Amino acid sequence: QVQLVESGGGLVQPGGSLRLSCAASGSGLQLSLQHYAVAWFRQAPGKEREGISCNSMSGGDTYYADSVKGRFTISRDNAENMVYLQMNSLKPEDTGVYYCAADLGYSRIKSPQYWGRGTQVAVSS
Repeated sequence: QVQLVESGGGLVQPGGSLRLSCAASGSGLQLSLQHYAVAWFRQAPGKEREGISCNSMSGGDTYYADSVKGRFTISRDNAENMVYLQMNSLKPEDTGVYYCAADLGYSRIKSPQYWGRGTQVAVSS
């Protein structure tokens, strides 16, 4: 089992920045994040959850949704089992609950096996 815990959400003004963190841990065998593709999803109020960024095990393949491209950056520290989402130039439409996710297969990252519980981001003046 893999446990994912997000942090770093909060209230920020439009144009501001936030950095979300996701700490991964596992039971049984020691978890090594290098074996997992990782992703960030978000769910805005009244809308379906959407994938906004994902990253392959090696970090060589990265995807961003058009809505966040050029503003958000996904990164990972496999040694520390951490995933990050740097969010710049935030807009009110970025408001929502942000989820960290992971899967052993990059091809399955659109429907990942492991999910965090989410962290709330609110962009408002």
